Amino acid sequence: MKEHLIVCDPEILNGKPIIKGTRISVGLIMQCIASGMTKEDILQGYPILTPDGLEAALDFAARQLQGEEVRFFENRP
Repeated sequence: MKEHLIVCDPEILNGKPIIKGTRISVGLIMQCIASGMTKEDILQGYPILTPDGLEAALDFAARQLQGEEVRFFENRP
């Protein structure tokens, strides 16, 4: 699992889960998927996003919906 790639920081996007090192939220990734974008489309549209980061976001969202425990990591200096 790549859960270390999903972080929550109250100072970035009001603490929404984001992909570490970006301002790309898990919610944005899910909106892209829902709109019909492929993984390749998303990676092209957001060059800062890595394939691992994209997979981590999808895994995080799926686990949240399944009600499994998901740990949050704060990315603060």
